[in-house]
Amino acid sequence: MFKMSEYSFVAGLLAACLALACYVLGLAFARSSSRRVALAGAGGDGGTVSLANSSLGPAFATYGTLIGWLSFAFLTAWLLFRTIATGHGPFANQYEFAVSFAWGIVGAYVISERRYHLRTIGLIVLPIAILTMLYAALFTSSTIEPLVPALQNNLLLTIHVAVAIVAYGSFSVAFGAALLFLIQQSLTDRIVAVGSVAAGVVLVAGIVKSFDFAVVMGGGAAAFVIAGGIVYLLNVYRPAPEPGVGSRRLPRPEILDEISYRAVVIGFPFLTLVIVLGALWAEVAWGTYWSWDPKETASLVTWLIYGAYLHARVVRGWRGSRSAYLLMLGFYATVFTYFGNLFFGGLHSYAGLGQS
Repeated sequence: MFKMSEYSFVAGLLAACLALACYVLGLAFARSSSRRVALAGAGGDGGTVSLANSSLGPAFATYGTLIGWLSFAFLTAWLLFRTIATGHGPFANQYEFAVSFAWGIVGAYVISERRYHLRTIGLIVLPIAILTMLYAALFTSSTIEPLVPALQNNLLLTIHVAVAIVAYGSFSVAFGAALLFLIQQSLTDRIVAVGSVAAGVVLVAGIVKSFDFAVVMGGGAAAFVIAGGIVYLLNVYRPAPEPGVGSRRLPRPEILDEISYRAVVIGFPFLTLVIVLGALWAEVAWGTYWSWDPKETASLVTWLIYGAYLHARVVRGWRGSRSAYLLMLGFYATVFTYFGNLFFGGLHSYAGLGQS
């Protein structure tokens, strides 16, 4: 079963990469067809768009969705095979939780795509899942080890981490929608969005490769400045031509704003369960409900950020860029919750990169 789980993992990773490639090609062909239609309508030299050319974009996008479901199926098979091989839920170390996290991200995306039919979000969400799986494959160990005493509670282990996976997957979809929202807004919003993504990638890479906090933060700040400067100089993205109209084949901003909200409405109760179940488990394993462990504290901060988002939206009526900023901050807090104990140690650091 261990070998079957490994094969399923590789198949899921390859399928996710292929799905992303299909989405990229679909968007490229769709834009090309739009340009040709615009040129033909304006009396330019674009000529008539052939049916074959105009249908390639939707065809690739459809294939991307189907392959995305295939990736989800392979990762589900990984969960089943790994569970049989280990004798417990595959949530006991950094490798298992990383792959499970990717499963939750892909699952949240394909379910969201089925509900809203907005495949462009996959251009943001699928790379997160792919990077998570690459991290699992390259920087963690897939070896099955006996559970440490603190984890020897199969019921709490399975439920506690399972609800975290649902929450993290939902927040990934909210992040993707928020990012697509921001890159259709003002130049400042686009600089913040693209710069934050670049900084986030560098920060995660720094956490994985180096535990020097100052170096990692400096690299993230430099990445933000460089990426923001490139957006400013090239002005790659343009704001929507009028409120409520999507630009560059992207979904309309108000739809993205609504998808983000609905994703958080799903994820926030599960994150609440993560904290409550974690406290109950901590009392069993360590004799105290709360010890201000770095992972516990990071989870609480993440919960407060998403709670503030829901409060601001429902009670204060926040919409648009302000809400999107909170969602991006919340997602980065989620990532830090996952990786933070690698910096600061604590009760959750059972074996360095090998444990969650």
